[in-house]
This record gives sequence, structure tokens and C-alpha cells, in this order.
Amino acid sequence: MKKIITLTLLFIGLLSFAQPPRNSKMRDRIKAQKTAFITEKLELTSDEAQKFWPIYNTYEEMTRKIKADYFKPIRKQMRQNSDISDAKANKFLNQMTEGEDKMHQAKQKLVNDLKTVITSKKIIRLKAAEDEFNKKLLERLRSFREKRNKK
Repeated sequence: MKKIITLTLLFIGLLSFAQPPRNSKMRDRIKAQKTAFITEKLELTSDEAQKFWPIYNTYEEMTRKIKADYFKPIRKQMRQNSDISDAKANKFLNQMTEGEDKMHQAKQKLVNDLKTVITSKKIIRLKAAEDEFNKKLLERLRSFREKRNKK
């Protein structure tokens, strides 16, 4: 039981890093940078990009909605009161499992849909590109926070 609770808290903590910025201009700027970064890393032709981005944007919207519906309420509750009953923790675990299943289904749909548009090799490179972009974004955020805290 302790392992499950520890994993739950770790997972919730990691999800908080994945949340989009509250500022819509910043969110739009990040999205534009991500689009350019992925397009470049995958070496998408204009025809591929035209077909790829609607599929990918649909996937991102689905995952955003899943996070908002399944994970955000858990994070909110844990921030307000981390001392919850076993029954409530069990409910959260069920909700998280259902959310993870939905995320997995969305990823499978993305891969199946992308197979009709780009090569399997580019689909594999997509994951690496996403990871690299997220890593660079987190590094940039840390840098900004450090600069802000030094002032």
C-alpha cells in the first residue's frame, strides 16, 4: 500500500510539471516553438506536415482533456489536503488508472492515424523529439526561475 501511495504522489508531482502555462500568450509561443521543433526534427515535407498536424493537435487536445478530467481533480485535492482516507485514495487510484488507460488509447489512436501519413521511423522519432523539446523547455523554465529568484 505504501508503494502505491508513494507512486501516486510521485505521479501527481510529475504531472504538475506537465501543466501548460496559465498565460495564453506564453502557451501559444510554446506551441509554435514545439511545432517548428517537431517539424524540423521529423523532417516533415509540406504535404506530410499538412496531414500530420491536425492528427497531432487532436491527440494533444484529447490528452489535455484527459489530464483535466482525471488528474487535475486529484492534484487539486492533494494540494488542499494530502491527508486522505484509504477509501478516497482508492477512488483516486481507480481514477488515475482509468485516466492512464484513456491516455494509452489516445496514444494508440495517434500511432494508428499517423501510420497513414508518415513512416514508422518518423513516428518513432516523434517520441524522441517530444522528449527533447520537453527537456529543453524545462531547462529554460528552471533558468528563468533561477534568474527571477536572484533578483
